[in-house]
Amino acid sequence: MATRVIIVRHGQSSYNAEQKIQGRSDGSVLTEKGHLDAEKVGNALSQIDIAAFYCSPLQRAKSTAEVIQSRLNHSPVIQPTSQLLEIDLPIWENMVKEEVKAQYPQEYRDWHQKPHEFKMILPDGQEHYPVLSLYQQAQDFWREIIPQHEGQTILIVAHNGINRCLILSAIGIPVSLYHSLQQSNCCVNVLNFTGDFGDPVQVESLNQTAHLGIALPPPRPPLQGSRLLLVRHGETQWNRDKRFQGVRDIPLNDNGKAQAEKAAEFLRETAIDHAVTSPLSRPKETAQIILQYHPNVTLDTQVDLTEICHGLWEGKLEEEIEASFPGMLEDWKNAPETVQMPEGENLQEVWDRAIACWQQIVKTYSNSDSPKTIMVVAHDAINKVILCYLLGLKPANFWNIKQGNGAVSVIDYPKGVDSQPVLQAINITSHLGAGILDRTAAGAL
Repeated sequence: MATRVIIVRHGQSSYNAEQKIQGRSDGSVLTEKGHLDAEKVGNALSQIDIAAFYCSPLQRAKSTAEVIQSRLNHSPVIQPTSQLLEIDLPIWENMVKEEVKAQYPQEYRDWHQKPHEFKMILPDGQEHYPVLSLYQQAQDFWREIIPQHEGQTILIVAHNGINRCLILSAIGIPVSLYHSLQQSNCCVNVLNFTGDFGDPVQVESLNQTAHLGIALPPPRPPLQGSRLLLVRHGETQWNRDKRFQGVRDIPLNDNGKAQAEKAAEFLRETAIDHAVTSPLSRPKETAQIILQYHPNVTLDTQVDLTEICHGLWEGKLEEEIEASFPGMLEDWKNAPETVQMPEGENLQEVWDRAIACWQQIVKTYSNSDSPKTIMVVAHDAINKVILCYLLGLKPANFWNIKQGNGAVSVIDYPKGVDSQPVLQAINITSHLGAGILDRTAAGAL
């Protein structure tokens, strides 16, 4: 049975407001805003059955945990643990960020550009690698905690840095991409472990902020490049029936149209400058419904965003596929990169065309003097391979990413087309009415 892990970053702290480096300093406390946002997290989680509750012992995280606990219907005792301490930056702690930039310019550049190589020389002459040490700390936490909670839901309240390393290490994302995951104050992330640490882990969602009244996480730092909204089409009847559709042009069902309407309302106040869709009717109709509130945006179609071709699987249910192609469906679930769809595509072919298309979209619409927002509406497999690519993963990691019908993911290119993208959010489905958990149909592609 899967173990669900909900990871929350602490609320805004005094040092956050003052733009100070916190690290493991314990002088930073929750602001009034931080306290109010923690209450909102508690309200969002109040109906979830939580079996264990872990937090960092630093007061900004521990106070957040206590506020959340006060709003839960059923909550276990909070267990502070040093394995959830924030990144250790002893030389920089308590300094304003601008002071750090001025006094340690090379180290600060390394911190942002090469976090896996970033080091500090301590007063005793020892070399300290803060990000590598934190990544190891996260791995140690998972090895100890996950075996204790098979089939349960656990809640973690910690910090920006350790949360990133928890997510990176769980999925197998390279530590060099430490700065590619956003963690907003009081955000919610959801991971689903299929077994112990080292077994496959699914990212159900990353950096949800809608429960705070913030539909999409704001850019950080101020965006100079483009923002892309990656949307999966609404539900079809074949999704609901768990029938493989692939390149079959199956339209939205009534629920899918309702999901698209909810996505439209969710993105109503978001400025959208350009929009691109797969030519199949289910994403195209989803995009058209969303763009009802953005009438001046032209919708472009890109054939390379078409869903994976399942070939002879299309139109079939799982039991029919197993009868015709014994064992192949199990391979698809456990080693998707090894499967050649009969008279269809393999995952590498989908990867190559989808990534090339994505890169071209970014390049085409980022050629501007001002930041632009581009909406891309596509399919489950297409969105998954794009997100895997952006996270430094491979086709073998296909099932590590969840994409619900009507879900929205947010990707920023903070310094332009050639900069390292930042995954601001993955698989936001809260606008569909099910709270922080993805309750969309778990159907076939």
